[in-house]
Amino acid sequence: MFKDSKAFSGFSVDDIPKAKEFYGKTLGVELSDSQMGALDLSLAGGAHVFIYPKDNHEPATYTVLNFPVADVEKAVDQLTAKGVKFEHYGPDFGQDKKGIARAEGPAIAWFKDPAGNIISVLELP
Repeated sequence: MFKDSKAFSGFSVDDIPKAKEFYGKTLGVELSDSQMGALDLSLAGGAHVFIYPKDNHEPATYTVLNFPVADVEKAVDQLTAKGVKFEHYGPDFGQDKKGIARAEGPAIAWFKDPAGNIISVLELP
């Protein structure tokens, strides 16, 4: 039934102007205004993410968006220079001082958007 549907995901934020600044300028993602005061993130490969305003927004407690990169350390350094703060989840995550976990699987680091939603950069070939 949905085989040919161009599905997309979405999540809420509590402040659309802050989200627009963060995703558009800080992260450099192509975005446009959408219906109902929302934002449409246009990702590489044609994927879209719908970011909508919600008065009683509660940040997601899981990663809502993953950005694959060729060099996670370079991405972390560039984002840190733009004021992004990376999450540190403790010794069980095997993170270094920058917040990059290199234990199992791809190297990954997590940060939050202005609404508190969790995002990651992860190193994929």
